[in-house]
Amino acid sequence: MSSDRSRKSATASMSTAPTQLWLAVHFPLLELDVFLPCWQRRKEDHGSVVLQQNRVTAMTETAQQAGVRAGMRCGGVLMLLPTAKLFQRDLLRQKNTLEAAAIALLQYTPQVAIAEDATIVLDIGASLRLFGGLRALRQHVRQTMEILGLHTTIACAPFAKAACILARDAARQHQSGAQCLHAQRLPARLHALPVSLLTHARPCRELLQGLACHSLFHLQQLPRAGVQRRFGKVLLDELDQVYGRQSSLFTWVVAAPEFHARLELPDRLERSDMILTYCHSLLRQLTGWLSAHRLAVKQIRLQLQHERGRQAVAPSILNVTMAEACWQDAHLLPLLKEKLAQLSLPSAVIALVLEAPETVALDVQSESLFPEPGGKPEDHQRLLALLVARLGEDHVLQAAPLADHRPEIANQWISVMQKRPAGADVPAAALLHRPAWLLPQPLPLTLRQHRPYYRSILTIVSPAERIEAGWWTAQTQARDYFVATSADHVRYWIYRERSSDPESNAPRWFLHGVFG
Repeated sequence: MSSDRSRKSATASMSTAPTQLWLAVHFPLLELDVFLPCWQRRKEDHGSVVLQQNRVTAMTETAQQAGVRAGMRCGGVLMLLPTAKLFQRDLLRQKNTLEAAAIALLQYTPQVAIAEDATIVLDIGASLRLFGGLRALRQHVRQTMEILGLHTTIACAPFAKAACILARDAARQHQSGAQCLHAQRLPARLHALPVSLLTHARPCRELLQGLACHSLFHLQQLPRAGVQRRFGKVLLDELDQVYGRQSSLFTWVVAAPEFHARLELPDRLERSDMILTYCHSLLRQLTGWLSAHRLAVKQIRLQLQHERGRQAVAPSILNVTMAEACWQDAHLLPLLKEKLAQLSLPSAVIALVLEAPETVALDVQSESLFPEPGGKPEDHQRLLALLVARLGEDHVLQAAPLADHRPEIANQWISVMQKRPAGADVPAAALLHRPAWLLPQPLPLTLRQHRPYYRSILTIVSPAERIEAGWWTAQTQARDYFVATSADHVRYWIYRERSSDPESNAPRWFLHGVFG
């Protein structure tokens, strides 16, 4: 019943939502998120504070409960919370984090732009159907930002600036988001919002309050000529953009030609499972970059950086090669997890660098009316890639038979990561009477009651297959092969060696293979 209700709501959102719809992702705690990811704060919050010019600009919930407030000096913070962890605000780090988040969001729409006040806007009008409706798309976006360690408020509106101001208002009221999908209902929703939410109204907030102008409705009631003369035309332009009377211009985010993402870790990490959480953040950025360029990745390189300076340690390099090109982090993360589990770290990790040295064009495949039973070929290739990451290339093999009568020569196996050589495809009919599993060396058999014995007396159930070849090399063979069964119904491939001595009457039997 609940799944039907959610499906109906998703369908309704797709049918009723306007063709032009904007999604605004606001980061109210960006100053803190760049030092302490939101998921880490929920687990371990001992009180962290961000300072700028010795004044508090952001704090965690624990610090707020201890009495720390915005604008407080550092000495007052330490008096209230001696164990507080202090950070100096880093504008460059905030800028890089916003750019990384924008790259990750390119997987949902190519129209992504960084707006003012730590906000990213997305034109999602053409993306709703692809991601299953507005509700599902919002969940995808929120989950992506959660993986990047960013706390967000998300708002939807027919106009970009309206979505931005609704997202900031949701953060002000400590809500997760807001939405207004119809342009006719938008003015009534905006009228009650505080005028301080406008970026260009903040420098003149006290003057506006002196004029009893507290909301957007009050601002609209003032004479436009007087507002322009006192506060400038930029305030009126922003107001018109919020109400949709004027178009908003943005500079769209463009993905770099090559992917190179670096992440400074908040602490020195020595466990691979903790490192994997931060690797997931880099993989989400890679997914957005691949979507923007319509590429898939064949190989990724993860660099784990250690100590610098006098006690510098060379970075640890992890190369992950895929059997089939892929572009989603859900396929890359298990491979990286297996590689990290096998890695022995020489020192603590302080930073991560992810690169994509080998990419290919992404082949977009349409959904078939009659899907392939047992999954798609891509699913098979992903399973092989996961086995290679876990067991190693030399332990996951594929058959590469050669056209030769001698079993040891014909039965060749190579790694699944290698391309099969030309001429390796032997017709299946030629392999029906031979097992795929051969022993590394033929096993000599004893005779009991004049018949070969292996765990029990073997019963021959096939005529002889005579192989006499290799006379032109040192590996000459003269054998008669048979299919034999044991008492527990296991089928073996055995042979009787033909002696070159015509006076020898004692046959020599060997076990060479087992049928599956």
